[in-house]
Amino acid sequence: MDSRAFLGLQRSHNPYRWHLEVTPGLATGGNFLFGGCGLGAAISAMEGTTDRPCVWATAQYLSFARTGEVMDIDVTVAVAGHQISQVRAVGHVGNREILTVNAAVGVRPMEAAGQWERSPVIENVPPPEQCPPRPSSRPSDGTVNERVDVRLARGRLPDELDGRPGDGRTLAWARIPEVIEGIDATTLAILGDFVPSGVGQALGIPGGGTSLDNTVRVARLVPTDWVLLDIRIHAVNRGFGHGLVHMFATDGTLLATGSQSCVVRFWPDPNKGRRSR
Repeated sequence: MDSRAFLGLQRSHNPYRWHLEVTPGLATGGNFLFGGCGLGAAISAMEGTTDRPCVWATAQYLSFARTGEVMDIDVTVAVAGHQISQVRAVGHVGNREILTVNAAVGVRPMEAAGQWERSPVIENVPPPEQCPPRPSSRPSDGTVNERVDVRLARGRLPDELDGRPGDGRTLAWARIPEVIEGIDATTLAILGDFVPSGVGQALGIPGGGTSLDNTVRVARLVPTDWVLLDIRIHAVNRGFGHGLVHMFATDGTLLATGSQSCVVRFWPDPNKGRRSR
C-alpha cells in the first residue's frame, strides 16, 4: 500500500479535483480529520495533478471535516515553470472550507548537496523496539492513532507529568505500518503533525494541542522503516504553542522538517472526569 491508498484519496474525472472520505481510520478521537492526513491528501493531490514531487507545503486549518463527510480537494496551478510549479489546494466539504494549502513542486537537477542538521541517533537514542508507545488522551480504537505506530524515545509518561516544565524537546520513533511502498512527502506530512504532542511534555502537564497550521519542507527521501521525530517546542503563551520537528531516517538522513502552531489543550483527567491542569 502507498500513502495515497492509505488515505483513500480518489481522483475525479476532473484532473484538478480529488476527493477524500473521512473514515474513522483518518480521524482523531474527536471524530474529525487528523490534520496531517488533510495536508498529506493535499500534497498527494498536487503531486498527482502536476506529476511533480513536493518541495514544501504549508496548510492553514480553517474548520473540521467530520467522520463520514467527504472532503473535495481542488488544485490550482498558479504558475507552471520549466522545473517548478507553484500550486494551491483547497479542501472543502460542500461550501465549508476545511484547509488551504500552498506548495511548490518540482525538481532541479544539481550535484551540490549536503546535510548540516545532525541526527539524534548519534546521541544514543534507543531503538523503537525498546521504546514505550506514545501515550494518548483517548482510546485509539479504529482511529488514525491506531494506524500510526509512535514510540516515545525521549519524554515523560503520563504519570511522570507532574507540572514541572521540561526542556521543550521530545524524541519519538514513528511509522505507518500499512504504508510499505516507501517514505514520501505525504507520509511525512502525516507523521510531522505530532508536533503538538510535545506541548504537554514541555509544560509538564497531560496535554497537547489542535493544529492551526502545518508546514513540511522535504530534504531528501531515502528508504527507512522508521522515522525519528525530533520535536522541539519553542514557546507556549496566550493559549498557543509553537514548535518544529526534524524527521530523520534510521541511517541519520534528514528527510524533512516541519513546523506548527497549535491551540493548547489539556487532556481529560480520567480520575476526576474533567480536564487535567
